[in-house]
Amino acid sequence: MTATIEPTIIEEHLPSASARLSLAPTGSVPGLLDGAWWPRSRDLLREIPTLTDALDACWGRITRVTVNPTHWPVIPHKVPVTGHTVHVGWFADEQDSNKVMLLSYSVGRLDLLVIPPETEPAAAARLMAAAAVPGGIRTASGLMADEAMSHDAAEARNRDEERETDGGAASAAGTSTGTSSSALRR
Repeated sequence: MTATIEPTIIEEHLPSASARLSLAPTGSVPGLLDGAWWPRSRDLLREIPTLTDALDACWGRITRVTVNPTHWPVIPHKVPVTGHTVHVGWFADEQDSNKVMLLSYSVGRLDLLVIPPETEPAAAARLMAAAAVPGGIRTASGLMADEAMSHDAAEARNRDEERETDGGAASAAGTSTGTSSSALRR
């Protein structure tokens, strides 16, 4: 996996909308994740200002962000945000590819599940709720794997239900043909 590191871009990147964010309640039992973030794109220059705008007021000034480069095509060294600059780093092997770590001078570290931008809203809502459970013991990749398995199981159920509602004609014909063929071979 290769990450493209670009020099700091000085131009101001204005957030497009508010951050889609879910956090565990303040003062709750710490877990492996402190919540979830559902960015609108894979553009860190655009997404980090939106995220820090949402967190700086309630959590303290975010000074550093780390990501795994697996899902981020470009990783800038610095991102200008409202009133300061956020330093961005990456760890390929050491950090879960589905997690972002945020550091603040006043509070410490915040670990968030990163929900892919293309995720359907219902799945994103389930993931955001699961990641914000106080004292949660699921890792970011574990939550994503659970959601993928649930999605695959739901699709299989839908295919089965679809076959049942079409009268099962295709499978019934295949069964009777199979029986006739094996009866002829004997």
